[in-house]
This record gives sequence, structure tokens and C-alpha cells, in this order.
Amino acid sequence: MRSYEFADDYRKNDAIRRADVGIGPYKRPPISASHTQMIRKYPMRNIALTLKYLGTAYHGWQVQKTVTTVGQTLEEAAAAVVGHPVHMTGCGRTDAGVHARVYVANFRTSARIPCDRIPYALNTHLPEDIVVTNAMEVHEDFNAIGSCVKKEYTYLIYNSGIRDPFYVNRAWFYPKHLDETVMQRAADCFIGTHDFAAVRSVGTDVKSTVRTVYDYKVERDGDLISLRVSANGFLYNMARAMAGTCVYAAEGKFPPEAVAQILLNGDRTAAGPTVPPGGLYMTQLWYDDGKAVFHVG
Repeated sequence: MRSYEFADDYRKNDAIRRADVGIGPYKRPPISASHTQMIRKYPMRNIALTLKYLGTAYHGWQVQKTVTTVGQTLEEAAAAVVGHPVHMTGCGRTDAGVHARVYVANFRTSARIPCDRIPYALNTHLPEDIVVTNAMEVHEDFNAIGSCVKKEYTYLIYNSGIRDPFYVNRAWFYPKHLDETVMQRAADCFIGTHDFAAVRSVGTDVKSTVRTVYDYKVERDGDLISLRVSANGFLYNMARAMAGTCVYAAEGKFPPEAVAQILLNGDRTAAGPTVPPGGLYMTQLWYDDGKAVFHVG
């Protein structure tokens, strides 16, 4: 059978197409008998996508009923390409306005489209601020979030007395001079395994607030300060609150070494603020579930 025969046959049957994908992502209908027969004949594949996006126009990744999200937009594009309803599993629930230089999502499909053609097909159905860069078939148990063992976020601060319009919603404009060496001393206190309750916002239920931070680098390049942090996982708003805490230390609101005690006390009000979302980027991901081992970013 030719590579596109399944997808072409599926699209030609308009009755099946209307029944299976015609009413959108929030009210997915029961799978039709014809679709069920096709699935039995052509087993489901698990496809991992690598993408990048500007998050300014979206209310985060997670599909929601009343607002536009990255996950919803990608699901709709994939459904149009493969000819059946699609559920995307993302590597993390990025907040509204947060960006991703790299992001991984996976979905299952019975379509036979070759992986090297999937990015091109999806990008014809996606807006300009979301781009799929790669697709590969992975084992059936691969999960974009569950198989991920390490993530890196980078926060950008435009530290200048004069605003730059090209950094609007791309970096946090902060006119008061910040000493990056003081920020680095504060950042060093986050490295290791700690309870990070002091730098998370209440919003999602988690079994534990303990995480391991592997590295946290603060660097300046002219007026742009980058805070690059990697960990085995992040709590809700954790990366942004960590950045805000480093800024507070540079402002002199508390000594940078006091961050260690703030973590021990677990008091959110003692730490720095949750800085704006536009400066935050997901920048690297590491995968190792015993079968799929790869790095993106």
C-alpha cells in the first residue's frame, strides 16, 4: 500500500470525515464503524512532534473550552491532516504568554503518512507563531510528559533605562540596573534537591513540592540578562518565581544567601514575585524512559 493511501481514502469518504472530525475538539463523537475497521486494519502509531511557538496569542498549552491554546490549535491541525480526532499530550503546561523554543508533544494516529512529511503537512494548517520542526515514530508507551526526565527554562530580562519595542512580550523590561553577580549568588541557593513550596503559585494539585534543580546560570549580554535553569520538574510558576527572587536579591530586599532559608521556611510571601510570562521560554528537554532516549534544544 502506498504511504498516503489510508489518509486519502479516509478523506474521500466525506460521511466518515463529518462523523469523526466535523464537530471540533471539545465534543469528540464516538468513533464510527468504518473508522474502527480502518484502525483494526492499520494499527495506531505513536508520533512524537518537536515544535516551537510564540505564546503571546495563546492561553498556554492546555486545551480549554473558552479560550485559544497551543494544544487546541495543534490538535485541530493534526485532525485535519490525519483525518480523525487527535489528542495531543504535551511535555508541560506552559502558562498564558509563555514561549517555547523547543516543545515536545505526542499523539496517536492510524494514518500512514511518513514522519518526514508530517511537519510540512501540519505547518500548512498552523498559524505562523506555531511551527512543527520534526516528527518521529516512538514506542507505544512513550509519553511527552511522563518520559521527560529533565527540562530547561530560560527567563530573559531587558535591563536598560530605555524600553526596546522589539522585546515587548519577549523579555521583561526592567529599567533599574541589576547586578548579575548578586543574582547568580541567589540562583546558586536553588541548586540541589529542595522543597520549592516557597516559589510556586497555588493552582495545581501535586503529590510533592520537592524537586531537583541541576543548574541555574545568570548571564548578561549587553542589556539582556538570561536566567537559565534546569530541573527534573517545575511547579506551577516556579521558574518565574525563582527569577523574581533573584531580582529581589539584586535589589537588596534580602541578602542572596537568604534564599536558602526562604526555601527551608516554605513561605511564598518571603520570596520574590512571579515575574511576567513574556520573558519565559522552554529551551531544552531530555528524554529517557528506557526505550526512547533523546535531547532537544
